[in-house]
Parts: sequence; C-alpha cells; structure tokens
Amino acid sequence: MALERSKIILSSGKDQSLRRFHPWVFSGAIKKIKGPVMEGDVVDVYSNQDEYLGTGHIQDGTIAVRVFSFEQVNPDIEFWKEKIRKAFVYRKNIGIADNATTNVYRLLYAEGDGLPGLIVDFYNGVAVLQAHSIGMHVQRIEIAKALKEVMGDQLKAVYDKSSEALYRNKEGAGLEIPNSYILGEPQGIGEVIENGNRFYVDWENGQKTGFFVDQRDNRALVAKYAKDKSVCNTFCYTGGFSVYAALAGAKEVHSVDSSKKAMALTDQNIDLNGIKNHTSFVMDTFDFLKDKDNQYDLIILDPPAFAKHMSAKHNAVMGYKRLNAEAIRIIKPGGILFTFSCSQVVDRRLFFDTIMSAAIVAKRNVRVIHHMTQPADHPVNIFHPEGEYLKGLVVYVE
Repeated sequence: MALERSKIILSSGKDQSLRRFHPWVFSGAIKKIKGPVMEGDVVDVYSNQDEYLGTGHIQDGTIAVRVFSFEQVNPDIEFWKEKIRKAFVYRKNIGIADNATTNVYRLLYAEGDGLPGLIVDFYNGVAVLQAHSIGMHVQRIEIAKALKEVMGDQLKAVYDKSSEALYRNKEGAGLEIPNSYILGEPQGIGEVIENGNRFYVDWENGQKTGFFVDQRDNRALVAKYAKDKSVCNTFCYTGGFSVYAALAGAKEVHSVDSSKKAMALTDQNIDLNGIKNHTSFVMDTFDFLKDKDNQYDLIILDPPAFAKHMSAKHNAVMGYKRLNAEAIRIIKPGGILFTFSCSQVVDRRLFFDTIMSAAIVAKRNVRVIHHMTQPADHPVNIFHPEGEYLKGLVVYVE
C-alpha cells in the first residue's frame, strides 16, 4: 500500500542524477509539488512520467530535497536503526570502532552513510549530533534513540549541536535552535584517545563537533616525519598535530592560532601528554610566519575553509596561494610542508595548481611526497563524489 506523502514532480530530463543514485534534488529541477509541504517534511520524488525515484527531506534552498532512500520507506525508528547499524558495522570492519587505541571517530557521515544532512561524531561514549537539514533535526529524538539501541552500553549520551550548522533563513541570519543533550546527562569536557594519544574535547563550546576527527590519519603521517625536527603547527585549534609531532620525537614544536580559547585547550592537551618542548603563540598565522626564515624543518598549514560558497572561490585560492608561498619561502632547505584545504569548492586539481603557483612565487624547488584526504570513517559514496572535501599535500622543499 502506497504511503500518503506529498509528491515532488521533476521536470522532463531532470531525473537522470537520481537514476544514478545521486541524493540531491536541486530546486531548479522541480516542475511541481503535489500536496502540502512544510520545510523538513518527508516527501517522495517522481519523474515527469510519474515514476518513483526516491524519498527524502524537503528544504528551502538550492538543494531542495536530500534523498535518504531510493525505496519508499517509512523513516521510523526501525529505519534509523538499520541505517545506523550498517554504519556501525562498517566502522567495525575498517578497524576504527571498538579500537583499543582510538575511541573518537565519525560514526555517521551524511551522504557517505546514506543519511544526507546528518553528522554524528563519537567521543568515548558521547555522540555529538549535527543536523545540516531541518528534516534530520526534526527527527533527532528518534535518531538518538536508534543510536542508543544500536550501540547499547557504549553510548552514555547524545548531544545535539545543530544550531551553528543548521539552515539559515532568507535574510541569512541563523535561526535560534539551542544545543542540548537529548539523551543522557551533561558530560562537560571529555577525554579521548586517538592512536594512543590523549586529548581533551569540548564538544559543547568547540568548533564543529569539538575535534577535527577527519585529520586522524594525517596527524599520524606527521608523526612519521617529525623526529628531531623543528615543527610549526599553524591554525592549530586544539593542538592535534602538535601532540603527535612532539610525542614522535620532534626537537621543538610551536603551535600558532589566533584564538586564545583554542590555545588554552592546546596547552591542556600538551600538559595531558606530558610534553615539555612546546611553545604556544596566540597570533595571526600570516603575521607569525613573515619573519621566521630558516627556522622550521616541518610546517603544517591547516586553515579553516577559506571558501564556503562558489562566489568566494577566487579569494580563497588567492588566500591559499599567499599562505603557502610564505611557508615555502621560509622553510629550511630540505623542509617538509603539510598543507590542507577543507573548502569543498576548491577541488583537488585546483588545490594542487594553487600550491604549484605558490612554489613559483616562492622560487623554490618542490616535490610532492603524499596526496592526503579524509580517513575511512568519512566514506565517500561513489554516487556522491562531492563527499570528498578534505585534500592535502605533503611536499619536500629543496
């Protein structure tokens, strides 16, 4: 028996991406809507020939429908349990869940797990949920219950941190949606381990969900190159790369960030791991680097997204070029640069070309050692290549 839901009818020829299982319906592809809809409602999407294509959440914006199933389903708690169970099993199979040396990872990654608009990071018993769509936020209580049923005693609490990530109204002002614990008791700042290294995580007040989980493998790669080197970690946030470098035997580690709050947590993480050869600098990275010629053997550039929208792409590229040119210019001969971009509108090819341009400006010979990306707990759905957002290069500067 067909479910009674409003129908989104696509214009002729606008159904091909859904037939290839891409989970986005753009507003310009919609011909008409049959039945009443409110933002966040579950809707069924049909072709112009009245063929069923998928079920998802409707929302005002360029992406009008985010499809979470290509079968007509009822998204009740059993549906969420099955989605979460598959995601949890996947993370067990890749060795990240139930790992004795790592208890922080991404449990649900939006389109990568067939749940567009939903991110959940797991912090040693606390799941931090961020809804990036109204539909997922509306169903957050059911999702939290499903998380508990799947994870059992491993899960102590679920914290909804959707307010800063969620939709914006037409005037561009963030809507007031208070963050809160939707399961379990408040936990405060938690302690986690990642590859055996210890960190404090402030998921209530920190950026994103509290820790940059997506840099785990790249932090481990820094550790392989850090021994006996002078290391500078810029845009350090809470000092993830700094801790790895210091514990791997770096000669000295300098951490730089413009945020006093971030640096305070960096210092706590340094103390937590018993590190002595570390110095913090609360400064703008561009200002910090300009007089540091031949001081560092290894520099890490992990800036925030310089461009969140296509309109800002050119300025972002100029920012990345300037930043990398300065780092390449000042690094010691034989130095190693780790450089990243998390701007989705700056693709891998453009990022590579930007670093090449920076090397030309700096007039240094540069060799590529590694291409970097996000770890396996941030899986890319093969039908949704946009899910690959983190790109990085490790380069050797002669």
